[in-house]
Amino acid sequence: MPYACLLLSGAALLVNGLATLGHLPRRDAAVFSLVVGGTQLALGVVHVSTAGNAPAALLTAAGMFLFGVTYLYSGLDLLLALGGRGLGWFCGMVAFCGVLLAAAWLGPDPLLAVLWLCWSVLWALLFAGMALGAARLEPFTGWALVLTSQASATVPAVLGLAGLWPHSPTAAALAALFLAALFLAALFMAARTLARRGGNVPSRARAQGTLPAR
Repeated sequence: MPYACLLLSGAALLVNGLATLGHLPRRDAAVFSLVVGGTQLALGVVHVSTAGNAPAALLTAAGMFLFGVTYLYSGLDLLLALGGRGLGWFCGMVAFCGVLLAAAWLGPDPLLAVLWLCWSVLWALLFAGMALGAARLEPFTGWALVLTSQASATVPAVLGLAGLWPHSPTAAALAALFLAALFLAALFMAARTLARRGGNVPSRARAQGTLPAR
């Protein structure tokens, strides 16, 4: 179930990233986020009820709930025109929790620790954009969501489902370097996007919240 949730997150991050960049209607992304968020919360409840009280199982469930609530909240935020500020502060809390989860997983699962650091950066960007009003970060956030979505969620999910999840520190280090390169690529693409816009951010970026969507 956790790997299925991760697979859905890869799709949600991608769709919301494309919506943030203006390549998809935001309402489409909002509806998709509602579907993914509701599904992840349901799977999280099933996971908690069947996995027992082992620390690893509880940490996994916590991640599933953080993702699910974020997606559900983001979809409702846009469809109900809430403005995104509350969602932004929630994303800030998720970013902080992500750092704690990364520290918790560093020993037992170094790759998952790296992935949580990646997701924490994404959620921190959403916090800055929605809660702090840093609208100029929106192109960077959009590209970061698009470029890291598959590497941080879809590919690891497929590896997990296939029973090929890597546990070595070397794999985690390579993943960290690759994800860092993707963030640098997102920064480059964001600079090009702003240059095409003449340095301006569309007014809708100031009025509407963005998400991923994780």
